[in-house]
Amino acid sequence: MIRILRAALAAALLASPLTAYAADAPQREPYGIALEGFAYPYPVHLLPVVNDGEQLSMAYMDVAPAQPNGRTVVLLHGRNFPSSYWAPVIKMLNDAGYRVVVPDQVGFGKSSKPAGELHFDNLARNTIALLDHLKIDKADVVAHSLGGMLGVRIARAYPDRVAHLVLTAPIGLEDYRLYVPPTPTEKIVETEDKLTADGYRKQLLTNYAIKLPGDAITPFIDARFNIKGSPDYPRWLRAFVSSGQMIYREPVAHEIPLITEPTLFIMGADDHNAPGRPNAPEALRPRMGQNAELAKAFAAKMPNARAEVIPDTGHLVFLEAPEKYKELVLGFLGR
Repeated sequence: MIRILRAALAAALLASPLTAYAADAPQREPYGIALEGFAYPYPVHLLPVVNDGEQLSMAYMDVAPAQPNGRTVVLLHGRNFPSSYWAPVIKMLNDAGYRVVVPDQVGFGKSSKPAGELHFDNLARNTIALLDHLKIDKADVVAHSLGGMLGVRIARAYPDRVAHLVLTAPIGLEDYRLYVPPTPTEKIVETEDKLTADGYRKQLLTNYAIKLPGDAITPFIDARFNIKGSPDYPRWLRAFVSSGQMIYREPVAHEIPLITEPTLFIMGADDHNAPGRPNAPEALRPRMGQNAELAKAFAAKMPNARAEVIPDTGHLVFLEAPEKYKELVLGFLGR
């Protein structure tokens, strides 16, 4: 049964849009907190890294094209998604000749879940260490959601390593500290631990305005909730909550106008995702999450940037409008 489920998931994640299998299949072993048992579409490798003195492993896929064009794209995932969701974009880029490197950041997916706190600077250093390990001097960076915040930090800290930057429905276009009061970590842990699979599905649909069939969202819910049976689940939960605190405590909005690399924002018109909005004073909530407008305003201030807004799409824009996304990304990278 496990082998059958793994094969089914691998096929699902290679489809565009994603298809899925039932999240509540009976008698199933729980995934490990490094998503042991959850299939990825390509082989996964591990790179040893050290963050704040802690020995960790960074998981990644390295997918070669049949006809290389000599260029590499690094894909940076969001907070609520394993990097396997990039499968359609990996294929799109491979077909165009790009080598595609797809890490799971430490704290996410198949990478280690650290005991310490997560920080964007560490994640940026880990990503550059991966490029060094693979002997890649310069790459195009395509990032989504929280990965957009990391992409900004990488472009600012290592500008000579980034050829183009594509920010796909990024969060962090505003400083959430201006709206949301600090929330104790223990309170967030308690709230997240009480969340059910049904509640999480509703949260994704509400926060992300996803324009996909319900069963296409199932793998994301499954990847999160089938680890609850793991004895190491409390460690995963701490890392997940730390990633939320990182978003709040380490804003990048003030750095975005300083990016000099060619930058493309690709925004879903209906994406109003704003982490922490439920904890903001009610009067301030409507001001948050005006993401398409924020992206256009940033692009106008930057020396080499533009923003594209795709109608009738939400936060998962590359899955919701794959043909338009392909046109925009390949056209931009080909400049």
